Amino acid sequence: MSERKPKLAVWKFASCDGCQLSLLNCEDELLALTGKIEIAYFLEASRATVEGPYDLSLVEGSITTPHDEERIHEIRRSSRFLMTIGACATAGGIQALRNFADVREYTSIVYASPQYISTLNKSTPISDHVWVDFELRGCPISKDQLLEVITAYLHERKPAIPKHSVCVECKTAGNVCVMVSHGTACLGPVTQAGCGALCPAYDRGCFGCFGPKETPNTISLSAWLQERGSERRELIRSFRNFNAYATAFRKESEALERAEATHG
Repeated sequence: MSERKPKLAVWKFASCDGCQLSLLNCEDELLALTGKIEIAYFLEASRATVEGPYDLSLVEGSITTPHDEERIHEIRRSSRFLMTIGACATAGGIQALRNFADVREYTSIVYASPQYISTLNKSTPISDHVWVDFELRGCPISKDQLLEVITAYLHERKPAIPKHSVCVECKTAGNVCVMVSHGTACLGPVTQAGCGALCPAYDRGCFGCFGPKETPNTISLSAWLQERGSERRELIRSFRNFNAYATAFRKESEALERAEATHG
């Protein structure tokens, strides 16, 4: 009798599907993975589904509607191990910009009949609603990191995901620091590694796609950039990007906003 393969389910909430595409982009690795795990529910890849419960659930997207709030609890109950993937699921995503404004104003601008729109005032990460066993950052996630976490799950070990900053990746790649060399605003010092320092490699500042690194010093970074000519409004926009509602980035952007309102 063959050994039962763990069931994998992939779920979507408010998102662009980019992180699910990262899984599909694994191609050859995905074929090898199917020998070790049963892809039981993944509508992005197939309409064929297998009923739960599921051993491993990957959740993409943020919670933005009352229906989302109900559904994530159902998924949590049917999942032995639940992992969130991407900025939307781990920090509310780019749609969390609504959290700093009046969502009713947004819906009135975007939709011809806003009275039919049922939405929450905030876009929130999955962990605000249910217990999450592991968070994988990125916008989109790194397919190599995704494979590492799934492999770690199958072998019952801790995933080897780096906690250091993008600056380490820059130094490893031999990139010239865009902040020091020409004063470009860059979130690299406070952003978790994972992208391979893609933007600084092309002389652009880091946009913070992988969210705050472990113990980020956002206050020091903001002060350093302001001393070199960056305006508060520019820094607020920098922190309010793909991971706008991640705690460290949110607190810093709010502090900058208060300072701007007080001092101009």
